[in-house]
Amino acid sequence: MHRIVLFIITAAALVSAQSAKLLADRVRMDDANKDGTVTKAEFKGPPQMFQKFDKNSDGVLDAGEIAALASTPFGGTGTNKNRPAPDISLKLPDSITQVSGVVYGKGGTSDLLLDYIQPKKKEGRLPVVVFVHGGGWQSGSRMQSLRQLVPLVEDGYFGVSIDYRLSGEAIFPAQIEDCKCAIRYLRANAETLGIDTNRIGVWGSSAGGHLVALLGTAGDKKEFEGSGGWQGHSSRVAAVCDWFGPSDLFTMGDFPSKLKHNAPDSPESMLIGGALKENKDKAQNASPLTYVSADDPPFLIMHGDKDEIVPYNQSEILFAALKKAGVDVTFIPVPGEGHGFRSQEPAATAKKFFDRVLKGKK
Repeated sequence: MHRIVLFIITAAALVSAQSAKLLADRVRMDDANKDGTVTKAEFKGPPQMFQKFDKNSDGVLDAGEIAALASTPFGGTGTNKNRPAPDISLKLPDSITQVSGVVYGKGGTSDLLLDYIQPKKKEGRLPVVVFVHGGGWQSGSRMQSLRQLVPLVEDGYFGVSIDYRLSGEAIFPAQIEDCKCAIRYLRANAETLGIDTNRIGVWGSSAGGHLVALLGTAGDKKEFEGSGGWQGHSSRVAAVCDWFGPSDLFTMGDFPSKLKHNAPDSPESMLIGGALKENKDKAQNASPLTYVSADDPPFLIMHGDKDEIVPYNQSEILFAALKKAGVDVTFIPVPGEGHGFRSQEPAATAKKFFDRVLKGKK
């Protein structure tokens, strides 16, 4: 057992180091005149990322600063930042099996990974729930979300948790492209996995809530499909559970919050590659609210009324737009809760929603 744990931790460290080396190599490619440095004009990533790399603030990334990126895995840049090692403390019931580290597609030149859990005894094709983690699009991992899926899998669901490119590695629409690729992967491999392609639901919190909401409202947007793999298969989903996700990035900073959402280094600004108020088109392009239409799948939206990170109104306006469009949508405010839920009641409510939509239970 100790050898297995050591291997997992060592493997995670190697992935971290490899990601950092790839980042340094990518920055070197921006050196258009091959003088060994990269200027602001040459740099092709988000301006905020350049500022973080430019340690002496001289407007130039010198050879030493670029080399430092490769020697500091995850170096605070947002590239796969803070992805935790596998959750070896997760104790699954004996009735469930887990498969980890499945490559579901390509994000640029990087492999995209997912984990899934399923009942050992399967009866027919299973409905699917895919969880998309939060972390401000800057951090987090598929490893942190499997716990949420265990109660569903115990009741006959196929549970999936995915990684996607973080904003330090690629700006929007990379994140939704990866999520859509994961849905296409599931459809392309449904026979092997034993799942029902007509019953795929998605669930996410915070930044993950934003991405699952986009999967729901932008299901028909071909420009978000990307080229990660499994083209020719649909990325539409049948149900969306959005926990306190941003829905209109452009207006987030107009409401009280602990975060300065309009700042150029806010999570939302880092996601789109520039300050929200200076990039209205990009902010709206990344907003689930923009794409609401009558053919969107059923939604469950839940949000703590004391949330000081993602303004509560973000869920209110998405609910109003979906309801106006005639979509099957339920909005449940969670009294007294902030950015995250402490009780198990919201998770139980999410399961009832998926039971109704994906299993037809009343």
